Parts: sequence; C-alpha cells; structure tokens
Amino acid sequence: MKLDDLLGEYYELEQQLADPAVHADQAQARNLAKRYSQLTPVIAAYRELNQVESDIEAAQELAAEDPSFADEAKQLSAQREELVERLRMLLIPRDPNDDKDVILEVKAGEGGEESALFAGDLVRMYLRYAERQGWKTEIISATHSDLGGYKDVTIAVKNRGGTDPGQGVWRQLKFEGGVHRVQRVPVTESQGRIHTSAVGVLVVPEAEEIEVEINDSDLRIDVYRSSGPGGQSVNTTDSAVRITHLPTGIVVSCQNEKSQLQNREQALRVLRARLLAEAQAAAEAEAQAERRSQVRTVDRSERVRTYNFPENRISDHRVGYKAYNLDQVLDGELGGVIQALVDADTKERLEAAQQ
Repeated sequence: MKLDDLLGEYYELEQQLADPAVHADQAQARNLAKRYSQLTPVIAAYRELNQVESDIEAAQELAAEDPSFADEAKQLSAQREELVERLRMLLIPRDPNDDKDVILEVKAGEGGEESALFAGDLVRMYLRYAERQGWKTEIISATHSDLGGYKDVTIAVKNRGGTDPGQGVWRQLKFEGGVHRVQRVPVTESQGRIHTSAVGVLVVPEAEEIEVEINDSDLRIDVYRSSGPGGQSVNTTDSAVRITHLPTGIVVSCQNEKSQLQNREQALRVLRARLLAEAQAAAEAEAQAERRSQVRTVDRSERVRTYNFPENRISDHRVGYKAYNLDQVLDGELGGVIQALVDADTKERLEAAQQ
C-alpha cells in the first residue's frame, strides 16, 4: 500500500474514533484503535521525513548565499537516510498476531523422568524471562512428575500494557514452539553417562472470545477428580474438567482450580487459543502451499534447539545460533537467541516485500 493511502486511512480512523457512536460497539472500537496504533509510528516517520526533505531544500537554497548552510544540508541528508530506513522497516508486512498474548504449553517427551525434569527447567526459564520482560504469567494447568518435574504444564503469558505496536508477547515467544532437546547426565543416572531427552513446546496466540465461536453442541465435557504428583488424589470432588472439541478432536484438560466452573473456563480459554491457531494455520497453508521462511514454518515435530549441559552450550538449529551461556539462558536470559530468530524473520519479510 502506498504511503498516501496509509495517510488517508489514518485520517479516516481518527474521524471514526472521534465519533461516540463507534464506541457503542466495543469490539469495533477496539479493532479501529488497534489499527490506529499500528499506523501511528508509520505516519509519524512519514511526516518527519517530509519535514526533513523540506528543510534540506531550504538549506540548499540558502547555501548559495551562506556556505554554512551547506553543512546543515549534509547533516539533514544523513538524517533523511536514517528516516528512510526507519520507514522501510516500519512498512515491512507484520505478523497480525504480534500484539497478542500467548498460551504456552510444555510437555515431557522422550526420556521419561529426565524429560519431565527438563520440562520443569524450561518452565522456570520461561517464567523468569517473562518476569524480566515485565509480563504477567498464570499457570492454567499442570501435571507434576514423581521427582518434581512436569509431565505437562500450560501457562498464559500476558503483556501488562504499554508495549509498542507489534512488540507483544507473541512476537518474542512465537519461535519457541517445537522440540527442545537436552544433553546431560540425568539425576537418575548412576554411571555418569550423558543422555539425550526431548521436551515439546507449543506456543499459540491467545484468542479473544469474539475471534473464535464455539458451539456447545460441538463439545463433550467430562469431569473427574484432580490428582497430584504420582497420581495422588488432591480433591475429593469431581472438579477437574476435560473438554473435547468434537469437530477437530482437540482435547483440553484443566484441574488446577478448586471449582469445576473455574476449570471449565480455563479449559475453554486454552481451547479457543488452539482453535485460532489451527484456523490460521489452515488459512496460511491454503494461501501458500510451501512457506518461504524456515523460522516461521518450523514443524512442531522437528528439533528446534539443543541444550548441552557439559559444554554449557545452547544451539538453535533454525538460524545457526550458538552460545556458551546455557546457565544464564536457563535463568531467563533468552534475549540473544530470541533476537536472532526475530532478526531472521524480519530479514525474510523484508526480502519478500521487495520481490
């Protein structure tokens, strides 16, 4: 879309948002405000660029009479190049989910108890990273293993507000989905041999109720008693809830809350996120049979990252990232590897936009 068209859309959005009648429909007002906030940095850069170009023209005219204006014209020209680059980056096609919060699921895989223990390490890593980012986390559902790890855990990660457009939780965590492999000596290993285990991570954007319609007739809801580590019963009433979405076969369980109603709402929350992710994946697959970006299209079943404890090394196999600060990464310092993935995605989107 041309910049003049974006400017026209921006002015139209301003008029719509100033109309009290628009705010009678909160969903519409929220969508208009979201689009307005997305366009605001683009229009600001566009206006600043126009002003700088006008100043350059004036300085060049005055330089004929006063040579000192020639230096000012050079400085303004350098500023113009910076603005052109900033505007170019702002106009890169964005992932429409980048502003969204996420539902993050961690599931133990191959490796038995050691896999469950490493799942616990990953959960702590993500919780600490979220804390560093100022995000809010909420454990929706968790099943513990006998040694204190996790068989599976579901976490909601939410931005507290104030984030720039396109810089939400999804933008930073969306590449975490896939198989995470760990190489270390398990606590259960008596001979000191290094074992390889795997943990699955699924990240989906959290859906609002208005985005996904769920018919009660499409749901099978089962209730059962909650259980703790090792299968120990922790509740004498049938408060745990398992919801099966019959059209897709998606199954979601929740037992963390004390009441059946609360568990039902939490399970529906996860179900909405999964259905949204599935619908978006189907639409993308239909529009583009073979996706271009390795980063954005990694198969959930493929190994995406290796955590090597003997070498204190972390390797992301999608972008060739490697660092020897595994201890710091597991303490929540994920910035380096996440930035490498974001940069690779940005580069791919920029190249696609130029074709």
